[in-house]
Amino acid sequence: MRLIRALALVAAVLPLGATAALGPVGAEGRVEVLFAPHDPVEARLIALIGQARRSVQVQSYIFTRKTVAAALVAAQARGVAVQVLADARMNQRGKNALPQLITAGVPVALETAYSAAHNKLILIDADTANPVVITGSYNLTWSAGRKNAENVLVLHGHREVARAYRDNWRRHWQAATPVARLPVKLVD
Repeated sequence: MRLIRALALVAAVLPLGATAALGPVGAEGRVEVLFAPHDPVEARLIALIGQARRSVQVQSYIFTRKTVAAALVAAQARGVAVQVLADARMNQRGKNALPQLITAGVPVALETAYSAAHNKLILIDADTANPVVITGSYNLTWSAGRKNAENVLVLHGHREVARAYRDNWRRHWQAATPVARLPVKLVD
């Protein structure tokens, strides 16, 4: 019900003639809503990554949580295809978790085409009958989970939404710069 209301709100505020990439879609699957710092968002993300069977694609503005990186490395070790996109500027600092992923052989690419690649997204098994789309304001940082007011929306089994996010993720992946080590000086 919240998803339908949210989609109706988006449709109501779009200017005449504007269209959303996906447009209105019927309700499908189930929805989880989490709010940090009150809900255990990081633990839930790690649990969902732990349930992945085929693929996990991440798009992160800033990625410092080594526990989430460890969950992605473990998923890859189980045979799950894991790929991580991150904002180039925000992830060239020393505390990011990308070196942990790169060392484990997880493909990582940095987005350099934008002032800020501000997406926060985790796609799990996006090409299956039961995809999971995780999005919201939550960065993969300690502050997001402990200090900030954040929201996370988890869509289970909504194939149309998963396909739209997957297609957008792929566009960003193709335009991003693959990295084999950090720090890489990609931006000034």
